[in-house]
Amino acid sequence: MSSTSNQNKKTFCASEYDVLKQVVLCEPQYMHIREEINETQKKFKDEGIHIELAMEQHQQFVKTLKKHNVDVVLLPSLERYPEQVFTRDIGFTLGQTIFVAEMAAKVRHGEENIVREWLEDEKISYYHLGGDHIEGGDVIIDRDTIYIGVSNRTNQGAIGHIQSLLTEHEVVAVPFTEKYLHLDCVFNVISPTEALIYPDAMSKKERDILGSRYDLITVTEEEQFTLGTNVLSIGDKKIFSLPVNQHVNEQLRNRGYEVLEVDITEIIKSGGSFRCCTLPVLRGE
Repeated sequence: MSSTSNQNKKTFCASEYDVLKQVVLCEPQYMHIREEINETQKKFKDEGIHIELAMEQHQQFVKTLKKHNVDVVLLPSLERYPEQVFTRDIGFTLGQTIFVAEMAAKVRHGEENIVREWLEDEKISYYHLGGDHIEGGDVIIDRDTIYIGVSNRTNQGAIGHIQSLLTEHEVVAVPFTEKYLHLDCVFNVISPTEALIYPDAMSKKERDILGSRYDLITVTEEEQFTLGTNVLSIGDKKIFSLPVNQHVNEQLRNRGYEVLEVDITEIIKSGGSFRCCTLPVLRGE
């Protein structure tokens, strides 16, 4: 177990919307639905995933990130990890610290070791949350506030551990309907004042709390299924979003965002979109 030094300039994230400078991805070379671990996979179990198409779409995503001056790190793809494309869940960067936890789903056990190897090779320190089930898809950061989804992937014990480590932050637990897998599948902060939300996934209490903090942009049930909240901001009001989510994209453009439409619909068959596929390491204002 180790933690980063305050002098470490290699890692920093204080929001979901500052300029993205470095991010970790993994190609979907061995992506397939081995076991149904979310509602989206249940729908596409029989259809399966076209690996060649998924690879082409992922490469286009990487190309577009690089076009916008984002340094992309690609982890090695290993056949024993069919969900490895979703690097967000393996770890998360809060402030100057990269946290690496243990994956809840058995099919994903071991993925964290690949991230740890890269961090150690790059001489980047990290904090190992040993014994805690917490995945990055449930962790959303906005300056001094951290929203953490209470799900079957992230438990209260892990949330309490994070709070004890980050005493200067406000940690807000956000329960939601577990079938939606991760918090970022139903809620995502895109600016200091705006957030995307699928309101039917949580109680009125949670909606009211979030609504008191942000101008909430509502995502429809149809576009929630195509992961309309799971966008990726790279700063300067530029956001990756699926072309199929036309209603979300129109709302974003009306608010002055540049929407970077890249089709990764083959990848989302396994239940994750742009945010799920990216582990930010370095963001700057």
